[in-house]
Amino acid sequence: MQVITANRLLDGEVVWLAEGGIWVETVSGARVFEGKDAVAEGLALGAAAEKAQLVVGVYEMAVTEEDGDLVPVRLREKIRAKGPTTHPNLGKQAHAAAV
Repeated sequence: MQVITANRLLDGEVVWLAEGGIWVETVSGARVFEGKDAVAEGLALGAAAEKAQLVVGVYEMAVTEEDGDLVPVRLREKIRAKGPTTHPNLGKQAHAAAV
């Protein structure tokens, strides 16, 4: 299982490609691409968004499903999904705590 990720150009926020070509701020909302052709389609959608200057640094990343949620496989991607490791009062983990 793969998802497409990038950084939003406006503010640098880590985002994932969701259904309908929108970019969401949580990996759990990402559209899953399975198979080489599907991933190529997702990367093409990402490239179009990059050309439109919505996002930058588009690439695919592996995810797994745990308890019904999508979870990144690699440590780097887990860190990107949760926010900075040095200041838990900033980033995605701070937003999750506030909700």
